[in-house]
Amino acid sequence: MPTTHNLGFPRIGKNRELKFALESYWQSHSSQTELLATAASLRHTHWQWQQGLDFVSVGDFSFYDQILDASVMFGNLPARAQQSDGNTLDDYFRAARGRASKQDSACHCSAAEMTKWFDTNYHYIVPEFDAQTDFSLHAEVLLAQLEEAKQQNLNAKPVLIGPVSYLWLGKSKDGSDKLDLLDKLIAVYGQLLQQLAARGVEWVQIDEPILVLELSQNWQHALRKAYYSLQSAKLNILLAVYFGQLQENLQLACKLPVAGLHIDAINAFEEVEKVVTWLPFHKILSLGVISGRNIWKTDLNKTLQWLTPIYQRLQARLWLAPSCSLLHVPVDLRQETQLDAEIKTWLAFAVQKLAEIKVLAQALREGKNTVKSELADNAAAMQSKQNSTRVHKAAVKQACQAISCDLEQRQSNYANRAEQQREKLKLPLYPTTTIGSFPQTNQIRAYRRDFRSGVLSQNEYQQAMQREIKICVNKQENLGLDVFVHGEAERNDMVEYFGEQLDGYVFTQLAWVQSYGSRCVKPPIIYGDIARPAPMTVEWSRYAQSLTAKPMKGMLTGPVTMLNWSFVRDDQPRSLTCLQLALAIREEVLDLEQAGIGIIQIDEAALREGLPLRKNQWQAYLDWAVQAFRISANGVKDTTQIHTHMCYSEFNDIIEAIAAMDADVITIETSRSDMELLDVFDEFQYPNDIGPGVYDIHSPNIPTVESMITLMQKATQRIPAERLWVNPDCGLKTRQWDEVEAALTNMVQVSQTLRK
Repeated sequence: MPTTHNLGFPRIGKNRELKFALESYWQSHSSQTELLATAASLRHTHWQWQQGLDFVSVGDFSFYDQILDASVMFGNLPARAQQSDGNTLDDYFRAARGRASKQDSACHCSAAEMTKWFDTNYHYIVPEFDAQTDFSLHAEVLLAQLEEAKQQNLNAKPVLIGPVSYLWLGKSKDGSDKLDLLDKLIAVYGQLLQQLAARGVEWVQIDEPILVLELSQNWQHALRKAYYSLQSAKLNILLAVYFGQLQENLQLACKLPVAGLHIDAINAFEEVEKVVTWLPFHKILSLGVISGRNIWKTDLNKTLQWLTPIYQRLQARLWLAPSCSLLHVPVDLRQETQLDAEIKTWLAFAVQKLAEIKVLAQALREGKNTVKSELADNAAAMQSKQNSTRVHKAAVKQACQAISCDLEQRQSNYANRAEQQREKLKLPLYPTTTIGSFPQTNQIRAYRRDFRSGVLSQNEYQQAMQREIKICVNKQENLGLDVFVHGEAERNDMVEYFGEQLDGYVFTQLAWVQSYGSRCVKPPIIYGDIARPAPMTVEWSRYAQSLTAKPMKGMLTGPVTMLNWSFVRDDQPRSLTCLQLALAIREEVLDLEQAGIGIIQIDEAALREGLPLRKNQWQAYLDWAVQAFRISANGVKDTTQIHTHMCYSEFNDIIEAIAAMDADVITIETSRSDMELLDVFDEFQYPNDIGPGVYDIHSPNIPTVESMITLMQKATQRIPAERLWVNPDCGLKTRQWDEVEAALTNMVQVSQTLRK
């Protein structure tokens, strides 16, 4: 009989209960006891939704990030975050965001670095190491959650990040070799497995996702060493690998001394047959047969067609699960009461994906006739999606076929453009600007809510947004910034706002997905060909520019980010969908220019996260991603200045592709990494303007003038002063006005000091 299980479940709650509980605690509006109670209630609910599986996951719940949880468990929180009061949860939040709560005013520690989790839109907190790093076990939280599950009579499978992946994902702060710490870390894992075995745990899931990456012999040896050392534990280890193919690591994964192996049968479908053949007869094979990354229904009949002979060979050795943790999809489709009825039949969220697992398992165990109606409904949904006339638009396909190299080219090279732009804009040295958004206040959210519910008319809503734009412009005048933004009061989300105005998108009400901490996003769904029926931002930017003599940036989201931060159709290459988006954004850019907007920012925050996990596949992606950006941006005159922005991504290894985008100005995150991201400019002569972010907007702490000057001085060692801008790391949407005004006041002073 195939065993069913899950690798992880979304922790935010179907109504974002965790988000609101966290933010209430951080604002000192609620107690730690109340926060813990909310967490326990969510775990209980999520386990109930997993009823019917042979195993439910324990340890996949997190207050902020599962890798930060591991750092706490292994005694590896940065010393700067640990206070003498012994409150472990507050130390945890200090590491995540620089401060535990509003009342934690005595703590001015810098938050730990945050970066993308493989090729997803989830961010993890980067572990920090040095040559003296030691580890110690603090498993109280995991053991308490295990006890909770047992009290609910659940068959629990603890979930851990593997020791080798944990080291890989961290950063050595002193240049020492992270693998020198492996023996100490393995010892702590051994203690943890002993404690789990003593509590009757039968199986533990240990995730080693780095097995889908190119690994040196040293890291391959580290994996062997770790699992040969841990094989003496008196429980079964399920080694979980996901997000890609094993390729040259396939034999290694099959031979490691563990009781079972989970592979991603969605992304590594071509390797399934090899693993079935190579895996020793005493090991179980868990196949991730339902995608944990997208929201489309699985073709169950097609899946059963290839899965049935595997089940006949493996029998009880076969386990079924989603491909990866369901952290990356919304919770429950049943909440979407206003979603287009036809499109809704094509979708499956976390709860529905687990139901698909159960249908597949029952079909294998008891025969297809026992799930005849479920399979028929699924086949009808597949047929409906394939034949829908709403998906395909002939005019869009013709426009893509007509794309030529001319669309990608600016009229002149950067040097000539820069001279013309300096003459037109007359900006000072070290010009100051922000990335785009300003605080989304309760009042702004109330306006948007009332407009959507019909309380405010279109005209009343427009007037309200214009008042907010005017407030934002006035504040920038008072702060003394050089290049303004309109603040984006009218925008709910930098992708959703645009998608709502494009053909080919559909939207949900409550399909939230965690990006980091309490930050949740509601990715739009691209189901068909993309077209722009009308201008999307022109009137807002035109109005904002009328309020000031300072240059006003038009703010757009780039095609690659629109793609990577959406749930994307799966019936054509992503590159083609991206080109459709590029043509739509290009139309908006040209309309902004025609409206008199002389600076246009096209954010590509998600450029790097779309990189394939294998470096030998990077160039193909970068070729079409850069092409899409250039098509969207390069139809303007030389005097129009194009900006782009990238945040919280290591991009040193793709700097040539970023330069090939040929944006006049790029703004990047550098404050959390202490300008380490600029190291690449020691060797690569980046040709255009750059704004290295000096204000960490993901922390409530106010950066000092001195700290920002230090960062800018590091930048001037690599970039000529005449090509440097001063700006925050990212948009200011999630911050409060009192924090923003204080931080930007200091930032403007930095620029003034540097000019002197």
